[in-house]
Amino acid sequence: MKKVVLKYLDRLNIFQYNQLKEVRGKDKVQIMRCPFCGDENTRVIDSRPADDGSSIRRRRQCDECSKRFTTYEKVETIPLVVIKKDNNREPYDRSKIEAGVFRSCHKRPISVDQMKALVDEVENTIFNMEEKEIKSSVIGEILMDKLKDLDAVAYVRFASVYREFKDVNTFVDELKKILDAKQG
Repeated sequence: MKKVVLKYLDRLNIFQYNQLKEVRGKDKVQIMRCPFCGDENTRVIDSRPADDGSSIRRRRQCDECSKRFTTYEKVETIPLVVIKKDNNREPYDRSKIEAGVFRSCHKRPISVDQMKALVDEVENTIFNMEEKEIKSSVIGEILMDKLKDLDAVAYVRFASVYREFKDVNTFVDELKKILDAKQG
């Protein structure tokens, strides 16, 4: 059974190699080269999902020097640019959302897995908008909406920093909104 699979992979690799050698229009397709000898003739001997589930791990063998190496295939995402309050633009950075969520959930009965799931939800919502640029205020509102469902205290903590509460009355007004929503 294993030899049949390898033969199939070899045939598939030869087909893919011939397809890659074609030049379409002005774009030239890059060939996978052996990192040891630089030869273009490599074949896939094993292919499986990587640990993170968002990429494919491929073991390859060079036909020239017979050395093996690993490559990873991952979907290329469109870079997202965040427009800040002062209209400066900077690349999207997931760690900033994570830091805000972790700070607002500090000493709350919320697991790390729940926090990561929340960040994943926010990120999925952002990327599903399929925009190249997004205002930081939109990200903040999405995040606050998700935090409100997770934990009211974490929500108020985040909102107090995000909305820049100036005094206690603003804070109390936000708490009243939460209490009215729970009672209604």
